[in-house]
Amino acid sequence: MHYSEMAAGDGQSRSFAARLKSERLLGDRSRLAQLLILALVALATTMFAASIMTGAADASVGNVLRWLFGVDGAEPALSARDRIIILDIRLPRAVMGLLVGASLAVSGTIMQGLFRNPLADPALVGVSSGASLGAVLMIVLGSSLFGALFDVFRFYALPVAAFLGGLFTTLLLYRIATRSGQTSVATMLLAGIALAALANAVTGVLIFIADDKQLRDLTFWGLGSLAGANWTKIFSAAPIILVSLAVVPFLARGLNALTLGEAAAFHMGIPVQRLKNSAIVSVAASTGASVAVSGGIGFVGIVVPHVLRLIIGPDHRYLLPASALLGGTLLIFADMIARTIVPPAELPIGIITAFAGAPFFLWILLRGRSHLGL
Repeated sequence: MHYSEMAAGDGQSRSFAARLKSERLLGDRSRLAQLLILALVALATTMFAASIMTGAADASVGNVLRWLFGVDGAEPALSARDRIIILDIRLPRAVMGLLVGASLAVSGTIMQGLFRNPLADPALVGVSSGASLGAVLMIVLGSSLFGALFDVFRFYALPVAAFLGGLFTTLLLYRIATRSGQTSVATMLLAGIALAALANAVTGVLIFIADDKQLRDLTFWGLGSLAGANWTKIFSAAPIILVSLAVVPFLARGLNALTLGEAAAFHMGIPVQRLKNSAIVSVAASTGASVAVSGGIGFVGIVVPHVLRLIIGPDHRYLLPASALLGGTLLIFADMIARTIVPPAELPIGIITAFAGAPFFLWILLRGRSHLGL
């Protein structure tokens, strides 16, 4: 190639990079957001497949693909044992990781947009603490105080109790924060903090009276894990999470307008009260269902929106679907690390997200504290 052609091509690549950079700086990041969403779809698909094929069983990529497409040949690509491991253990974990990660990340994005505060998190409205209290109550006092519930739900009494705890906390929060048909976001935020503190205090009392076996169960459940994933839990939590996520696209325009303030959003034709009700119910339902089946997993709802907002900006039309994809991908990746880093034991996934999320969140605070007024 001639030197002038090489220089022209190099100049075009530099001009394209400069145009993308200027779009980021000027706030027009729609093209970048669309490309990122496509990349996240590919990354989520790859990570989902890698999760199914990662583990102690001999299930290589080639063997799994041969089995999926029915090309077993003279000898089966996978043994009956390996098929059970993939269908009943790995696949449910990957599905639950995708659902829970998407739920937590989208809930964090909605809360930050609703409160117009980059530090907002679903835990601030007390849903996570209420769900945790329900689970701890079932672990410590379930056999004696909730014998009937134990008999009906058996192994699923814990997620049912966690979901009911989150639901009760949400209803109580609405009762406190709503007056004359209007819900105050500031009152809801402060009431959520108070209810979370109260739930944590009661949880502390229950932990104090728990025996050694119950303390071990409480410790591992509180740290979060996908180890108990099965199709029954997925079928109980997935409808709630999927319905909550289906509502999300209808909130994007309102959340964008809400960044200008409630009065400005109202004058733009946004039904502000209905928007707040829909957002809070969506967050409460999806977070409660997620905590019920996976335990306490932190930092996903805070870090994921921050990372994406730095790249594609605050437009919720792109931020919400990107958060769902990145949240699910990160949780699947964290689960892969949790079950392979200390074999044959399994590290609670909440430890992985805390180790990765806490330093990154501190970096975000230090980097943007002048803009946040911290």
